[in-house]
Amino acid sequence: MKFGFIIDNRKCIGCHACTTACKSEHEVPVGVNRTWVKQVEKGTFPNTRRLFSVMRCNHCTDAPCVDICPVEALYTREDGIVDFDKDRCIGCKSCMQACPYDALYIDPETHTAAKCNYCAHRVDIGLEPACVNVCPEHAIISGDMEDPDSEIATLLARQSVKVRKAEKGTNPNLFYIDADDLSLNPTATEKSDAYFWSSQGTGVGHFAKEAEKMAFSNGDVLQALAQSQSSQQPAQKSVDVLLGKGHRTYDAPDKGLLWGWEVSAYVWTKAISAGAFLVIFLAWLFDSNFLDTNTILFGLGTGLVFLLLTGLLLIKDLDRPDRFLYVLLRPHWKSWLVKGGYAITLYGGLLSLLFLFYFINFNTITAPLLVLTGITAVIVAVYTAFLFAQAKGRDFWQSPTLALHMLVHSLMAGAAVFLMIGSVFNFINFGILEFCCWILMGGIAINLATILVELTITHPTEDAKKTVDMITKGVYKNTFWLGCILVGNIIPFLLLYFFSTNLTDLPAAILVLIGIYITENIWVQAPQRLPLS
Repeated sequence: MKFGFIIDNRKCIGCHACTTACKSEHEVPVGVNRTWVKQVEKGTFPNTRRLFSVMRCNHCTDAPCVDICPVEALYTREDGIVDFDKDRCIGCKSCMQACPYDALYIDPETHTAAKCNYCAHRVDIGLEPACVNVCPEHAIISGDMEDPDSEIATLLARQSVKVRKAEKGTNPNLFYIDADDLSLNPTATEKSDAYFWSSQGTGVGHFAKEAEKMAFSNGDVLQALAQSQSSQQPAQKSVDVLLGKGHRTYDAPDKGLLWGWEVSAYVWTKAISAGAFLVIFLAWLFDSNFLDTNTILFGLGTGLVFLLLTGLLLIKDLDRPDRFLYVLLRPHWKSWLVKGGYAITLYGGLLSLLFLFYFINFNTITAPLLVLTGITAVIVAVYTAFLFAQAKGRDFWQSPTLALHMLVHSLMAGAAVFLMIGSVFNFINFGILEFCCWILMGGIAINLATILVELTITHPTEDAKKTVDMITKGVYKNTFWLGCILVGNIIPFLLLYFFSTNLTDLPAAILVLIGIYITENIWVQAPQRLPLS
C-alpha cells in the first residue's frame, strides 16, 4: 500500500477550497499553510493564461525531511504517508531546509514543525483527505497507487504526469496532470511578499520574525542575477528569461531565513573550539618541544569556552529550546544533527578530562587521549558539512568540498586565536606562535583554493549556479570580495608573509577570524534566498 496524490490541472479553478478545508480540518493558523494554491500568469496580453498549482507535502518515498530530523518527529508510515509528531519536535528547522518543496512550516502556536499529513486520521477510518472531499471539480485525486483498481493508479497508467524536482531523487508521490514548468519551477517566476487577495504578507510567528532579517526579497535576487548578466544582454531581457515571461499573482508568504546569524555564529565558534585543540594536536604530532603546560591549558580552555558558546547558540536557534535534550535522549541516528550533538558532547568531555590531567600534571595516559580527542575534534569541525548535505532543499550546500572548507576554517581559526593572544600576552611558547603563522598562511592558501573550487566547479542545478552568481556578482559581491577574500584572506597572508611581528600578527589574526565569520555567514544565507515553491 502506498498513498499518493494527483493534481489535475485541467480541472483546477483556483478556488482555494482545498486550502480552506485543510485549515479548518487541522486548525492551521493564519499566515501558514499545509496546502495552498500557487497562481502564475504567463504570456502577453491579450494572449495570457493563468496557471493554478496546488502545493503541499509530496509524501516522498525517500523523504529527506525524515532522514534529517534528529528526534524522529517526522516518520514514514507503512502506507507511505509521511506523518509528524509535534510532541517530539524541537523546532530546529532542519526538515524545512531538507524539503525541496517548501512543504513544512513552524506552527506559531506550538513552535513545532507541521505540514500536510494526508489527513492520516481520516484515512485510518476509511475517509479521504479533507481537500479531496471539498474540491468542487475533483481536481485532487488521492488513493492507493499500488491498487490497480484505484482511480489514482488508473490515471497514473493512462495520463502523462509530472513531479516537482525529480532530480532531487526523493521519489515524490504528488503528481501533476497538464502541469506547466513555469508553475512547478520555483525560480522561474518572481516571489513577492504581496499578492492580490493577500494580506498575509510575511506570515506570522517565526516567519514574521525572520522576515525582518531579510535584506531583500527573492525578486531582488532575480533582479541582481539579471544585472550580473548585463554584459551579455540587457537586464530586462535577462529578467524576462529568468521569469519565463510569467509572474506570480498569488502564493504563500515567504518564510525568510530559516537559519540566521545563530547558525553562522555557531559554525564560527565551533571552528574556533575544534581548531584550538587541533593546533595543539598537530604541534604534539610534529614536535612536542613546542608545547608547555601553559600553552596546552590555554588551547584546552579556549576549546571548552567556545564549545560552550556553540551549544548555547545551537539551543538559541531552536524554536523549542526547552526540548534540546531530545537530540541526545530521543536520537534519530540517520540525522547528522544527532551525530554532531554526540560528537560535541564527547569532545567536551575529552577536553575537560585532558584539562584536568594537565592541570594536576597527570601525564600517564594523555597520549591516547590526545589522539582520541584529535579525531573527535576533526568530526566536530566537519560534521556540519554533512548536515548541510542532508538539507537537499539547498543545492549549493551539496558541494563535495564543504567538509574540507570547514576543516581548513577550523585550523585557521585555532591558529588565529593562538596568534591573537600570543601577541598580547607572553605565556604562550614562541615556538607554537611561529608554528601557528605557518598553519595560518598554509590554511589561507588552501582556503582560497577551496573557495575557488566551490565557486567554479560545474554545478548540476540552476539553483546552485544562481547562488554562485549571487555571491560573486550579485547582492553579496561586495561582502564576498572585500570582506571574505581581501580582508579575511589576502591582507592577513601578506601581513604574515612579509611583516610577521607581534604588531602585525594581532591584526592578521583578527582579520582572519572576521573573514571566517563573513564567509560562513554568506555560505549559510545565500542558498536560502532562493524560493523552494
